[in-house]
Amino acid sequence: MVLVRLLVLSLFHMSLVGSQPTQSQQQASSPTHPSGEQSPLGTGNLSFPWSRLRLPRYIIPLHYHLLLHPNLTSLSFTGSVQIQIDVQNNTNWVVLHSKGLQISKATILDQNLAHLSDQVQVLSNGQKYFLYIEFGAKLAEGFYGFYKSTYRTSTGETRTLASTHFEPTSARMAFPCFDEPGFKANFSIRIRRSPEYISLSNMPVVKTVEVDDGLLEDQFDASVKMSTYLVAFVICDFKSVTATTSSGVQVSIYAAPEKWQQTRYALEVAVKMLDFYEEYFNIHYPLPKQDLIAIPDFQSGAMENWGLTTYRETSLLFDPLTSSISDQLWVTMVIGHELAHQWFGNLVTMEWWNDIWLNEGFARYMEYISVEATYPDLKVEEYLLHTCFAAVGHDSLNSSRPISSPAENPTQIKQMFDTVSYDKGACVLHMLRHFLSDDVFQSGIVRYLRKYSYRNAHNQDLWDSLANVQTQTTVIVVKGVIVRNERREHLDLTAMMNTWTLQKGIPLVTVTRKGPRLLLRQDRFLRTVFLWHIPLTYKTDASSTIHRHLMTTHTDSIHIGEEVNWVKVNTDMTGYYVVHYEDGGWDEMTKLLLENHTALSYKDRTHLIHNAFQLVTAGHLSLDKALDLIGYLQLETHTVPLLQGLGYLEAFYRMIEKRNEFDLTPVINQQTWSDSGSVSERRLRSDVLSLACHLDDPPCLDRARQSFKDWLQSNGTLNLPTDVAETVYSVGAQDDHGWASLLHTYNISLSAAQKNKILFALTCSRDANKLQRLLELGLEGKVIRSQDLSSLILMVARNPQGHHLAWNFVKKNWDTLVEKFQLGSFCIRNIIIGTTGQFSSPEELADVQLFFESIKEQASQLRATQVALDNMQKNLRWFQRNLETLRNWLNKQMQ
Repeated sequence: MVLVRLLVLSLFHMSLVGSQPTQSQQQASSPTHPSGEQSPLGTGNLSFPWSRLRLPRYIIPLHYHLLLHPNLTSLSFTGSVQIQIDVQNNTNWVVLHSKGLQISKATILDQNLAHLSDQVQVLSNGQKYFLYIEFGAKLAEGFYGFYKSTYRTSTGETRTLASTHFEPTSARMAFPCFDEPGFKANFSIRIRRSPEYISLSNMPVVKTVEVDDGLLEDQFDASVKMSTYLVAFVICDFKSVTATTSSGVQVSIYAAPEKWQQTRYALEVAVKMLDFYEEYFNIHYPLPKQDLIAIPDFQSGAMENWGLTTYRETSLLFDPLTSSISDQLWVTMVIGHELAHQWFGNLVTMEWWNDIWLNEGFARYMEYISVEATYPDLKVEEYLLHTCFAAVGHDSLNSSRPISSPAENPTQIKQMFDTVSYDKGACVLHMLRHFLSDDVFQSGIVRYLRKYSYRNAHNQDLWDSLANVQTQTTVIVVKGVIVRNERREHLDLTAMMNTWTLQKGIPLVTVTRKGPRLLLRQDRFLRTVFLWHIPLTYKTDASSTIHRHLMTTHTDSIHIGEEVNWVKVNTDMTGYYVVHYEDGGWDEMTKLLLENHTALSYKDRTHLIHNAFQLVTAGHLSLDKALDLIGYLQLETHTVPLLQGLGYLEAFYRMIEKRNEFDLTPVINQQTWSDSGSVSERRLRSDVLSLACHLDDPPCLDRARQSFKDWLQSNGTLNLPTDVAETVYSVGAQDDHGWASLLHTYNISLSAAQKNKILFALTCSRDANKLQRLLELGLEGKVIRSQDLSSLILMVARNPQGHHLAWNFVKKNWDTLVEKFQLGSFCIRNIIIGTTGQFSSPEELADVQLFFESIKEQASQLRATQVALDNMQKNLRWFQRNLETLRNWLNKQMQ
């Protein structure tokens, strides 16, 4: 974070060099640069007057008047900004943010836009002023700030556009500003452009005028009050499709001209989603339009800039000929996520980045609520379990962190955009919603959004809003069962939720049956340190009721009665905790699944499988018990538990496939090579056929090879079924001709969905030289874009031939990767964790430790390095604990 010496020129002109700060300023700052070095300002010996990372609170921006002129030929831009400020404490200096900008002029004007007289020594408390600054810079390389992007037409012409991505701390790369989420202001933006381009920003264009040299200037309407990270502008030559919501909001989808036909589905989704959110939040979308645009070079999945949401092409464009059902679900969920942000994040914003989960956890959870309501056929609820499983996997490591964690500098802030903020945040909200009931939860968040509209909020504000609704509710209905709420009226929601947001980790609830009572004990999963307020749920065979119990102590018990045969705790995994059944409890579950698995919901069956293997990893359950539990899978017909179980089996499937009980041939043979059936059937088909071919199942390979041959011979006129295309490509990529043909198709394809499938297939090659070539192409950034490099590295690392190849590539090109993606970014985190995630030997661990030591200064700033080491140590322990058990279990089964 660079603090601009804003008033170098104006301090001198105003004769303020050497004047004294006010007493409160002296107390709040020391005369050092943020780096700790003495920093003379312009002429004279005045030190830089602010030493903290956060800006002073007593100068408040009210309105930015921003003019920008990007030149897409010289790849540079110039601009000016006039910021109206409210001074709330006498001061003789102003500090704000700038990064990489050449400041050519900076001055202060009074509220009548007149220059201050030379006699003015101090900006006065209670007065308003204007800062006027002129600046310029090159369009940024990479994916932050105001950066250049390119795309290639089908005739091979390269075209350039300019786009922005400011979250979390990069608005300062485009214009000088108070670049913290708490400094909300209005923005009036003007953009100058050549006539062959269009410009877009948060608000609609109200006027376009001709200026010098045939340039046009688009003048946009003034925005609502918002944080700087939500400001956006794009200059491009894209085409759009437009529709209107039932409340009159104009929705447009923009894409490169030749991809314009792929925008129709996103338009339908965006209109439906905006209608849904307006009704759910009971607050009108406050802007007149919502643009969604597919940017060819984009690091993340999408960004929620208010009124101009920006997307990776794979997150917005849908091509019926090449996009699978999974691609369709992804586009729907990403749009649901970004439009949820228009309320959660944009209308009400966290006060500071330590609570980014208030934005991201909510938007991740609202993906499920919104898609379930608008596209029920997509069965989005089947994915929520996996979101929580991802959170559990991360949260069971010592290197995890609390949901609310301190973050001050940009590297720390970027690292807050992680599994904890998104996935754990969503799962904790899911638990809270089921604990309070849907109605109370919805009413509480509406209260929260109304109260803090156009403002900033903390965790506590959310708990207070929910608690206020809850105390007014005397009766709630859960799944048709009336639950009296007297006990909950006095619940201290803050005390309960602080146990989930202010401490890291996940609780392990150990359940023991003792006659008519269920004995409960809670520990931290892996370490016994913390105590949670756990809203327990459980089901028994004695009734269809979902029973509820709030566990707030280390040990507890529940009376369930003698007649109960089995108890399943954490019904449908609505709670964020792992359950361990002691004293023969797992044997009971195994017996139940074998005899009557449909007595439990598919979510409960999936949860049992997940918990069992998690407990194996943590050393609480022997591997043979977990393998016995999934012995029932041959009876399983539901996609989610079946895929969960297959996921665990894949690692040692070659040893298991000889067993009659685990003969998965019937499941494989049931699959058709088409796009027919329900969403669940299509997902199962994709995953099962992919697994079968990956494990060299002869009928699968034969069918895939024939399909690939037919596709090649058709010269692109044959469209493969989208759900099996990736499997067909992956088999076809195994010989030289097939691999080269796929790389050629990748290079010319106009479908981002198809390119993704082909890239994955190319990384399935067993030829290390081909894998190395792909990595080099990714680093070069022409054939394979830099935006795809981090996922390419992970794909290569997942290939047994590519484990060490990918890791050695990362070590060799570390500095380049950090320069491309920035140190704290999720791309760097994924690269570190993904390339080391397969390692399980002491030698591999030592090699990674040695590399981290060689980049010690950077590694010490990253949580990902510790996560990677934790993962490898976990892998090591798994093999030490379980390899012998696995061998013995297999031998026993095969006798």
